[in-house]
Amino acid sequence: MERVISILIGYVFGLLQTGYLYGKLHHIDIRQQGSGNAGTTNALRTMGWKAGAVTFLGDCFKCVFAVVAVHLIYKGSHGDMLPLLSLYAGMGAILGHNFPFYMNFKGGKGIAATAGLIVSTTSVWAVVLFIVVFVGIVALTRYVSLGSLVVVVLYLAVVIFLGQTGVYGIAQNYLYEMYGIAVFLMALAFFKHRANIKRLMTGTENKLSVGKSK
Repeated sequence: MERVISILIGYVFGLLQTGYLYGKLHHIDIRQQGSGNAGTTNALRTMGWKAGAVTFLGDCFKCVFAVVAVHLIYKGSHGDMLPLLSLYAGMGAILGHNFPFYMNFKGGKGIAATAGLIVSTTSVWAVVLFIVVFVGIVALTRYVSLGSLVVVVLYLAVVIFLGQTGVYGIAQNYLYEMYGIAVFLMALAFFKHRANIKRLMTGTENKLSVGKSK
């Protein structure tokens, strides 16, 4: 039951669609702009750096807050599996971001929310690694989608590494569940980026550009 509750807590936090709400404040429906996506990249392209930064931070920290909420609820009763419940909360937040019921299940692609999960569930050195890899790929190629896909693959590798080296400090069966969640999140990211992947393969993917700030 605690797994289901953690997912639901995450989903509720994930429903906070920062890009959509920011756009509404400026009389813009981000779903009708650019790619039609409610995430950071489309906010950046259609509304500028400020909108992109606000969207990223909002979508990132809603996942962090979901993980914190689960910790506060279960640290006294399920301390032996908190890292696992954290991943369930993060998964819920990403699902809420990607598939918000009140927006006809049309949200973002979950990368900013995944960034929040990375901050919440990995080490400082890992966070630095993710930043360097993502920024490096985007700087070299200007493909945000490529950087995002590499990050989710790297996240799976880091979760497994941390688990196998004892950083999480939980039972092996819980570790296998964590690995399964990380695999699911990677697959979900690839699914949400399927159109981007096709364009990357054909050389027609949109490169990073910034719209007029709003």
